[in-house]
Amino acid sequence: MKKNIKKLLVAITVMAFSCLGLTGCAGTGGEGGGGSLYTMLMLVVLIAVFYFFIIRPENKKKKKLEVMRSELSVGDKITTIGGIVGKIVSINGDLITFETGEDRVRVQVTKWAVSTNKIEKAE
Repeated sequence: MKKNIKKLLVAITVMAFSCLGLTGCAGTGGEGGGGSLYTMLMLVVLIAVFYFFIIRPENKKKKKLEVMRSELSVGDKITTIGGIVGKIVSINGDLITFETGEDRVRVQVTKWAVSTNKIEKAE
C-alpha cells in the first residue's frame, strides 16, 4: 500500500514539474492563460495529495502516541525508543521508573521515550 502511495506521489510530482515548464506540458502552448490555469490546478492537486497522504496521517500518529503516553499507569509493560523493555513501577510527572527483568534493575526515562505500551493483566 505504501509503495503505491509513493509511486502516486512521484507521478504527481513529475506531472507538476512538467507543467511548470521544466519539460513542457500538453496544452500549455502559447495560446494564452489556459496553461497557467492548468499549472495552478496541478499545484493545488499536488499540495492536496501531500496533505492527505503525508501530513494528515503523521499528525494522527503523533496524536495517538500522545494519548498512549498520557494513559500510562503502574504495571504496564513498555518498550522505550531505545528498545529497552520493562514494567512500570512508578510515574512522577514526566518521569517513569520501570524494572527491566528478574534482576529488578530500575531505569528512569521521560514519557516521550516510551514507544509502545502493553497493559499487563493482573493474575
